[in-house]
Amino acid sequence: MESVALAASLSLFPLKRGGSYLAKIFMKPGNGLRPGFMVNSGPSRGGFCILSSTTKEGFGGRRQSPRICILGGGFGGLYTALRLESLEWPPEKKPQVLLVDQSERFVFKPMLYELLTGEVDEWEIAPRFSELLSGTSIQFFQDRVKEVFPCDSYRNSGPTQLLSGGKVHLESGIEVEYDWLVLALGAQPKLDLVPGASEFALPFSTLEDAQKVEQKLRMLERGRFCKDPSLIQVAVVGCGYSGVELAATISERLQERGRVKAINVGTTICPSAPSGNREAALKVLSSRNVELFLGYYVSCIKKIDKIENSHDSEVGDVNNQREASEKFILELLPAERSLQSQSLEADLVLWTVGSKPLLPLVDPNNSGLFPANAGGQAEIDDTLRVKGHPRIFAIGDSAGFRDSSGRRVPATAQVAIQQADFAGWNLWAAINERPLLPFRLQNLGEMMTLGKYDAAISPSFIDGLTLEGNLGHTARKVAYLMRLPTDQHRLKVGFSWITKSAIDSIASLQSTLANVLS
Repeated sequence: MESVALAASLSLFPLKRGGSYLAKIFMKPGNGLRPGFMVNSGPSRGGFCILSSTTKEGFGGRRQSPRICILGGGFGGLYTALRLESLEWPPEKKPQVLLVDQSERFVFKPMLYELLTGEVDEWEIAPRFSELLSGTSIQFFQDRVKEVFPCDSYRNSGPTQLLSGGKVHLESGIEVEYDWLVLALGAQPKLDLVPGASEFALPFSTLEDAQKVEQKLRMLERGRFCKDPSLIQVAVVGCGYSGVELAATISERLQERGRVKAINVGTTICPSAPSGNREAALKVLSSRNVELFLGYYVSCIKKIDKIENSHDSEVGDVNNQREASEKFILELLPAERSLQSQSLEADLVLWTVGSKPLLPLVDPNNSGLFPANAGGQAEIDDTLRVKGHPRIFAIGDSAGFRDSSGRRVPATAQVAIQQADFAGWNLWAAINERPLLPFRLQNLGEMMTLGKYDAAISPSFIDGLTLEGNLGHTARKVAYLMRLPTDQHRLKVGFSWITKSAIDSIASLQSTLANVLS
């Protein structure tokens, strides 16, 4: 989440005029699937059931419509599915869309920080897929991807007939046949870079990560309030966007009760950010209990226990006390010659450095591995198709895309949302035998949160302009409100935010009046 920016829909797409969905067809009871797919209960190859569409000529015969399987329900995957739903399709080519994700919730990751400030509720930024996709023909399936068997055959015997593009094996034992595949599995934190990081550091990229960090902070806050008067020490490794946003958010929350130590191998924070955002972040960090360790890298992380057990403590209290009393030592080595090695002590270590793109395993006896770059991302052409696999698209963190100047496009929410628009259109174009469009990124600017009422935004359409403070915070929330996945969810969240703002305003006014009258 290094660079999270404003994003807007591209007005490239014919919108769906009607609400006609796939007619209800037979399906096996109890499999959790809505009409449009069925699980064959007969003998299966390799211990897998077959997830297929019902057809007029039975399984393996001519299909009524193409099937699009989307792996991953983040910005790239979910927004591609919703874009496909919004397009106008000829009745005979309306695709069956299956969205697969290991979680039951979509997570609007740029706003995970607001969970730590209490500014948003979980349902607002992590709605269930079942709620977002209700009223659509998109089929959601909660599962993990095990293996992909691509065929990528373009042998069409007619204008409306598409042969299978391959199969996807899921960990539950389901086998999904597809005509078109979209890889949008995202990335996971890379915690194996430093000894001790995977054991003692917490990443911050999923809803579960945010919940763990919140739980740990509460435990530390309770411990300091009751017994230990010392400052809460939080170490943040990495000073890209994610690290700086975490440092600003946590330092604001802890205030005088804690200190944040932000470590970066470079000599500046957010090196790829616009200068206005970087300067605003430095100003905020310098005004809070944040200590920057620039020009250092972490060589290892160790744990030391300082628990003092009480004989009359309950077992649960002892466990909580043990977690709250854990201390960690970070060994820092200089990346610059003028610096000296240091050791830092911390109660909580947050890791924001490095990520590993998630690509599914490919049957080596079929098509071999997906072509990948040095960073582990699938190599794609300018239409977002995986090189050598014309039936497979890759977007977001899963894809390694270079712009017209040869520069690699960063894996950000802005990029994933725009790629989802293009992927949806190009799938429509491919199925309807139209020309595919080359992806062109429209840089709309960058923004970052710096606390509950503070943010920085540098829009690309006005050079040198940076919105800071409360104005930047409000603009950022409005921008992200407009980027939430569906109109219905936007309305619910918008009403909730307005209500909270009104309550906060009334409470502030009452407090002011009470002070004046007293």
